[in-house]
Amino acid sequence: MNSRYRVSLDNHTYISQFIFSNFSDVPELCYLLFAIVLLMFLTSLTGNTLIGIVIQSTPALHTPMYFFLVNLSFLEIGYTCTVVPKMLQSLVSENREISRLGCATQMFFFTLFGISECCLLASMAFDRYVAICTPLRYATRMSWSMCTQLAGVSWSIGTLVALGQTNYIFSLNFCGPTKINHLFCDILPVIALACGDTSHNEMAVYAVAFLFIASPFLLIIASYGFILADVLAMSSPEGQRKALSTCSSHLIVVTLFYGSGSITYLRPKASHSPILDKLLALFYTVVTSMLNPIIYSLRNKEVKAALQKTLGKIMCSVQDKN
Repeated sequence: MNSRYRVSLDNHTYISQFIFSNFSDVPELCYLLFAIVLLMFLTSLTGNTLIGIVIQSTPALHTPMYFFLVNLSFLEIGYTCTVVPKMLQSLVSENREISRLGCATQMFFFTLFGISECCLLASMAFDRYVAICTPLRYATRMSWSMCTQLAGVSWSIGTLVALGQTNYIFSLNFCGPTKINHLFCDILPVIALACGDTSHNEMAVYAVAFLFIASPFLLIIASYGFILADVLAMSSPEGQRKALSTCSSHLIVVTLFYGSGSITYLRPKASHSPILDKLLALFYTVVTSMLNPIIYSLRNKEVKAALQKTLGKIMCSVQDKN
């Protein structure tokens, strides 16, 4: 192990830096992947930023559902900006190092945004449940105070879990090797580098995954179970179609996010493969965040109309200046 990564302190080895493993030994593949990831990253940033601007600038969209959607866009922006820039550098540069503090910071924010998104998706499912199953009580049950509290709880849970997990993991003794067999400082690949018994840390990871990834997912399933039962009881086919259309975008986003996340964090340790983990990491950090604004804008007439209106104003403003 390179000595510049290692400092001896009281018979313990302190790792000051980590290094990410190369995605592939074929340079052309890395450059191709760099171009694809960069394109998706820029698309994600543009799409999620536009969603936030459009909703904030359109009074008709100042409703609980779109309030949660703005929060989701902010989470996606933070999620991708936390890991993708360093990932892009690692794909095409020989300098794939990251400091211990930088790794801990990346893990903290990645966990914060990821856990917060799980909780926020559950809040969005609850909003759809109230809107469809108890429409007459929607205005009182989903007041702005309630929406703010649900969003605040989502962000708070993400922050607390991120602080606990990051502190717990980086209190371990890392004595080598320093190479993280992943694209960023994800929890399980970093734990794999720790010395000694890490079973308690791994149990903590799975406990957190069950409580704050699986549990919100179960709440989402329960909410849509009630929604489906209520929709099937409707006598009007048009009412059924309208009710389901308001849920379709959220369901697609939930499927993409939880599908990749569950495969990554809830499958047995013995079935983990570094290559599969890297591909899944690319999917849930870049692909899903790119697809979310596309899904919500293309499948939602209100967002699509507001987006076209906003883009029209921007184009007119640019033409006037020219």
